[in-house]
Amino acid sequence: MFTRLLYTYSPSDRGESMSYKDVITVPMFLSRLPDVARRLPNIIRGTKLGNITDKSQPVGLGLCVQDAVRRNPNGTAVMYRDTHLTYRQLNEWSNRIAHYLTSVGVKKGDVVAIYVENRPELLAVVIGCAKIGAVNALLNTQQVGKVLTHSFNLVKPRAAVVGEELHKHFDEVREHLEINADAVYYLADTNTLEDAGTAPAGYRNLATEIRNAPAHDPDSVNRIYIEDPLFYIYTSGTTGLPKAVIFNHGRWMKAYGGFGVTVMDLQPRDRIYVTLPFYHATGMCVCWGSALAGAAGLVMARKFSASRFWEDIRKYDVTAFGYVGELCRYLMEQPEKPNDRDHKVTKIIGNGMRPNVWRPFKQRFGIDKVYELYASSEGNVGFMNLLNFDNTVGFTPIPYAIVKYDKENERPFRNAKGFMEKVKKGEAGLLIGEITDKSPFKGYTDPEKTEKVILRDVFKKGDSYFNTGDIMRDIGFKHAQFVDRTGDTFRWKGENVSTTEVEVIMDGFAGIVETVVYGVEIPNTNGRCGMASIRLTVPEDKFDFKGLVKYLRQELPAYAVPVFLRLSESMDTTGTFKHQKSKLKDDGFYQQKVGAPVYALLPGSDEYIRLTPEIEQNIVDHKYRF
Repeated sequence: MFTRLLYTYSPSDRGESMSYKDVITVPMFLSRLPDVARRLPNIIRGTKLGNITDKSQPVGLGLCVQDAVRRNPNGTAVMYRDTHLTYRQLNEWSNRIAHYLTSVGVKKGDVVAIYVENRPELLAVVIGCAKIGAVNALLNTQQVGKVLTHSFNLVKPRAAVVGEELHKHFDEVREHLEINADAVYYLADTNTLEDAGTAPAGYRNLATEIRNAPAHDPDSVNRIYIEDPLFYIYTSGTTGLPKAVIFNHGRWMKAYGGFGVTVMDLQPRDRIYVTLPFYHATGMCVCWGSALAGAAGLVMARKFSASRFWEDIRKYDVTAFGYVGELCRYLMEQPEKPNDRDHKVTKIIGNGMRPNVWRPFKQRFGIDKVYELYASSEGNVGFMNLLNFDNTVGFTPIPYAIVKYDKENERPFRNAKGFMEKVKKGEAGLLIGEITDKSPFKGYTDPEKTEKVILRDVFKKGDSYFNTGDIMRDIGFKHAQFVDRTGDTFRWKGENVSTTEVEVIMDGFAGIVETVVYGVEIPNTNGRCGMASIRLTVPEDKFDFKGLVKYLRQELPAYAVPVFLRLSESMDTTGTFKHQKSKLKDDGFYQQKVGAPVYALLPGSDEYIRLTPEIEQNIVDHKYRF
């Protein structure tokens, strides 16, 4: 009875084959030791860079850029479409931004909100802010409406930089934003080093403002330390609207040293291709940090395109790229071509590669090294697949535990003594990271939300751990395998979706009185898409399903808009009135299980349509590309 309630992983949980052959054996581990010996100098150097504890030692992104300039001044720093910048050019550009911001009163600790899509201008602004100690608030470029307003006002920015490609969304909410009218800057969607464009009314053109600013390194770069904040990176967390996670320069050094120096080991001749959004830590810190660590080239794409991906890889002589699992699945779905292996890529780094894609992907495209990682913007524990085993996020030197998880009650199990218990090798459970001086948890801007993710008295009185909210499998030798997410957050399209955030937005639409949002799996896709169980105040045939889609797309990022709706007459709740989602998740979108009307938002559609057996089967057969 008791063990039935605990989280135990089986292949059917995710509709894929994952067997105990992934457990690492002694011979498997020993076979990797020669490579470890070869990498030892980098491991030592990367560890030192990532574990700086001297609070008076200058560190950070700005110094990392300047070090790359010193090592490779005329080498490729950034390539984007037809723009090609050397490290010297990128550094001087960012210096002009740094000096200009200082001249208008932006100082260390001030927040600069950045709402710009992937392009070199984004990097130049980020570096410029970092060099003077200003905090980059990396707004999710898919956020619009109320969510954008919340994220912006949450961090109280001193200035804002908005790209032409997003300024219409910005203008839609501008009256609700808390910022001085003369502190909003504009960047034309051009190569602004050559064509500054014209800023619309109400904006200052940053490209023209910085023209006469000095290009030398500012002295302030030498007064940035490990605890100084570098970014606010937004995460859905487990409840509510987006949270702003404090990402300091010390954490940047951990990514730079750990992933960049120790794992990727890029050289100045290398180029890493990144289509991931730079408002996330994987693109901004892991991938770009790896490029800077090797003084290598960064090839940026505005957005991911499966059809253009390998064409760009060949065009720019790319030797590495960053990924999320969804990206790799899309590439696998492309028709096989005779030149699938005609490229120079030897290593890739990212997260979310599914086991049923991992080996086929390596085989088809001839890529030997898959450096899967696990980390979160706010978390204190990160894993890296340094030894290049298949189907694992790797290992971590940071103290952690994988503990038994009570799936039905959605909380870690505690025994009769009130303590948690670790799972056995080969079993899955909740990943928690011990909070220590060497693995601190800085938390969110809201102390109350920070406290909610801290577990106390875990194995003994007085200890504390960060609750990652992720289910991991212990596969031996300190290696783990990602299984699933828990609670009120699910992952879709490479993004974390807060169910509470979506519920609040949906409850604001006419005709809906109550909403419960959760993630469900669609066969042959990554993660879980959104599904909402809703109670209506009007008859089904009077409800505006098309209007709901239009409303949600105005208020939510595309990835957060639920794919399925379930019409319910009542909602099951606990004694404390929390919605019980376990059965809803188990039912999924399958009508035979649901026993109530189900609607779907099919790809390319602008309206929820009622699910028929035929449409349901087509979804299962992967005839729609979600």
